Amino acid sequence: MMRYLLSTALLIATNATASEDIADKYPTSLLYDKPYEVIPGVFSAIGATAPPTYENAGHNNNLSFIVTGEGVVVINGGAAYGLAKALHQEIKAVTDQPVKLVFNENGQGHAVLGNSYWAKQAVPIVAHVDAAHEVASFGGSILEGMQRYNRDRAEGTKVQLPTETFADEYIVEMGDFRIEARHLGPAHSPGDIVIWLPKQRLVISGDMAFHERMLPIFPDTMTAEWIETWETAFEPLEATYVIPGHGHPTNMDQVRRYTHDYLVYLREQIGAHLDAGGGLAEAYYVDQTPYEGLDTFEELATKNAGRVFEQMEFE
Repeated sequence: MMRYLLSTALLIATNATASEDIADKYPTSLLYDKPYEVIPGVFSAIGATAPPTYENAGHNNNLSFIVTGEGVVVINGGAAYGLAKALHQEIKAVTDQPVKLVFNENGQGHAVLGNSYWAKQAVPIVAHVDAAHEVASFGGSILEGMQRYNRDRAEGTKVQLPTETFADEYIVEMGDFRIEARHLGPAHSPGDIVIWLPKQRLVISGDMAFHERMLPIFPDTMTAEWIETWETAFEPLEATYVIPGHGHPTNMDQVRRYTHDYLVYLREQIGAHLDAGGGLAEAYYVDQTPYEGLDTFEELATKNAGRVFEQMEFE
């Protein structure tokens, strides 16, 4: 009972619980924090809401797994071979069921660089076709970036492509779970997918949704399309539980506030700035104070504003 009381408390977490400055929570493991059971059968190891560092071993995203009764499905390969191995050790402590499938939520390093461990275990690795293209095109530089911060903790990591890809959805019926991997449309980065558990009303959203840390806007993040995908495909799921790509499990109200509403707000600020004849230099400093309590605000706010300006200037 205590475990589920804890889960309930986390589901209503806000940015007040964000913990960028808290030291590693699981010092005996490469994982930043120990996995816990969010709802029956669904576990998540919550990463640091901070940039990847040697201290957090690159575990700054959520590594989740589903114990189905007929095998285990893992969501995210992890940022390194050793990190994936550490997650597998935690899975073995929970169940004797074998890992039968790994999903990559996108083509970013913290989702795919641990694929080399899972491939060695002969586990199929599934990703969207665009995520697989990212790994094929940029895997070498993604690996080098991880090696620079992770040093000896990068040992054993190699670029490993997904072994299976899909375009729209990939559905698995396993044990007590129907697991729907869906590409809902353009969002944070190429090949973003969500894992939807319709019976449990739970979505493992990946980088579709943020709440405790500020979302980063990349050069190829099309914010107008992300908003459209949210409104037409993500919100209609009507999920009760959300395990975001970063930060503690929560609910749709929270991720809407800090993802959809932030994107709308920032585009409104930049739109007003453009209407007033403002340029790029001033655009970096449009007001984002409603979101200054989020982790990584100082690292990302000005970059986000500049990238939205560059997008909207030509819309």
